[in-house]
Amino acid sequence: MSRSRTVNYLGGYSPQVQQQAQALLDSNRSGAWLLKKYPQMHVLASEKALYDYAQGIKNRFMRSSSPISKVVYDDRIHIINNALGLHTHISRVQGSRLKAKNEIRISSLFRKVPEPFLRMILVHELAHLREKDHDKAFYKLCCYMEPDYHQLEFELRLYLCHRERFGDLWGRPADQ
Repeated sequence: MSRSRTVNYLGGYSPQVQQQAQALLDSNRSGAWLLKKYPQMHVLASEKALYDYAQGIKNRFMRSSSPISKVVYDDRIHIINNALGLHTHISRVQGSRLKAKNEIRISSLFRKVPEPFLRMILVHELAHLREKDHDKAFYKLCCYMEPDYHQLEFELRLYLCHRERFGDLWGRPADQ
């Protein structure tokens, strides 16, 4: 992976943090470090399981927020554009009523990552039910739902850098 690709995933971090991440990648230690910390991927492969998991988080932390109508894995979301998932608000007219739906779409790449990474992405998208912008209130809500939010986001972005350079960690059989 080129240094510019690493900056794409870690561009919001300080130059010192980027250099440390680059050193971990250049020495090919990122995979071992991530696997030691997160030895297995989540088991939420079906969209029903993903929806139920997201609904559980929402019910615990955001019971009074708008309901979510759909949570799905989406093959069309490309992480290259820095999107890990998407929250969409769809309004439709049905007869004389306006119906609104909140949908969460998660990149299919995240079918095979550790559960804390998936939870961090879902927390981010759920926070958009209440806070539309990535401002202080938004990140405060994310940290309320997931106290390790910022660390998980960094480690997920480190994984994306590793994956770009060396390939997947959790999506392959254990004997490889």
